[in-house]
Amino acid sequence: MDEAITHFKVPVEREPREVCLGPDGSATHVARVLRTITGRWKLPILFRLFAEPSMRASQFMRDIPDISQKMLTQHLRELENDGLVTRRDFGEQPPRVEYGLSSAGRGLMPVLMSVREFSRDYPETSG
Repeated sequence: MDEAITHFKVPVEREPREVCLGPDGSATHVARVLRTITGRWKLPILFRLFAEPSMRASQFMRDIPDISQKMLTQHLRELENDGLVTRRDFGEQPPRVEYGLSSAGRGLMPVLMSVREFSRDYPETSG
């Protein structure tokens, strides 16, 4: 059987296989990032924060159709815990909280924009 196993042929600049597939390899790092942004509403939240540097929860609710308050809160907390979003509590009554991209979130945006361009260049094919 002479078929190539492509995942063994992904080394970065001819580095050993462990660099790609080991516990601290490229595949592990990419999988961690994908897990971080997986969730129905996480990408819409990130892209809205990229377009609008600071947003309140009510703005998200208006801008993202069909998201519930519970899911918005859950995803914002997860993105905050993962270091992609910052939360600023003004300590006022009534409560005023704004969200923005962290430096890590801003660093992720060029990657997401590249993925978007890849999707545009290589549309889905049926079959």
